[in-house]
Amino acid sequence: MSDRPRIFEDMAGMAGGALSVLTGMRAEVEALVRARVEDVLRRLDVVRREEMDAALEMAARARAGQEEAESRLAAIESRLDSLESRDAPIGGGEPGMIT
Repeated sequence: MSDRPRIFEDMAGMAGGALSVLTGMRAEVEALVRARVEDVLRRLDVVRREEMDAALEMAARARAGQEEAESRLAAIESRLDSLESRDAPIGGGEPGMIT
């Protein structure tokens, strides 16, 4: 005969089964809550953090590109001004005009 009564083995089996059921229920409840929250956020047009971070990174890159383009344009305009002033006739007329 067994050292332990059978009732303890049955109770241990029931406790293990109950724990498995509770774990499964917990996962199911979490999935349902997550789905409901995502649905509410979608209806409220709330942006996810990942999407916001990506948008901010794109904006920063665009701003850096714009600043670079502005500095290049300023350099080109400065060079053009110096070329135009160098080629300007002494009499103040149009370049290429005989005065």
